[in-house]
Amino acid sequence: MSEPALRIDIGDDHVATIEMRRPPNNFFSLELIGGIADALEALDREPRCRAAVLCAEGKHFCAGADLSGGGNAYTTGELYAAAVRIFRTETPVVAAVHGAAIGGGLGLALAADFRIAAPEARFSANFARLGFHQGFGLSVTLPRLVGEQAAAELLYTGRRVKGDEAVDLGLADELGSLDDLRSIARDLAREIAISAPLAIRSIRATLRGDLAERVRAATDHELVEQERLRATADFAEGNRAMAERRTPKFAGE
Repeated sequence: MSEPALRIDIGDDHVATIEMRRPPNNFFSLELIGGIADALEALDREPRCRAAVLCAEGKHFCAGADLSGGGNAYTTGELYAAAVRIFRTETPVVAAVHGAAIGGGLGLALAADFRIAAPEARFSANFARLGFHQGFGLSVTLPRLVGEQAAAELLYTGRRVKGDEAVDLGLADELGSLDDLRSIARDLAREIAISAPLAIRSIRATLRGDLAERVRAATDHELVEQERLRATADFAEGNRAMAERRTPKFAGE
């Protein structure tokens, strides 16, 4: 019997911890994203919880889709429905990001209210390098954080952003060492939890506005484009090049 994909606990300080437990990479999957949505919905109903820390065991926060099966581990409408559920929850979330937050893993990190990044963190919207279209609502959440121009540059190039640059760009809010990352994230979550919980949820709802609905509309479009591009030769080449650790040779086909 496999271990649960998540570990969830609530401290006496009203801060919950949601730990992803699919090391070393915590690859993007329906089980993982659906489990996080379930956990946050349950925490919304739990009066002991006023804020949450999202973190991961292993080498990476979430290293995107598992391409070892030839690119068959990509998103579905069911997975994106689970992603939208995350955006509709009410509990403030602080993500502690170490290692890679790549592709859908970046989308998951940006669903949080705040991100604390290690210097060793790597943020990347690497979809174009795979011959693919971005997903998980990044069409909305990435420009919302870094602006339209910076978002376009990150999406067009798929380049990796280190933790310190992520803070400069606005992808992350604070830098912390690997040893201190979770404690820094928890300190911020604890500061939120000290405030009046009804007021926090009200303020958060005002600031986020129609974000969840915008993400729902974005993922509907993103999924259509992903399904179209999945049938192209460029997508097959992008996956081969990633598996072979080489620069892809795209033909526009």
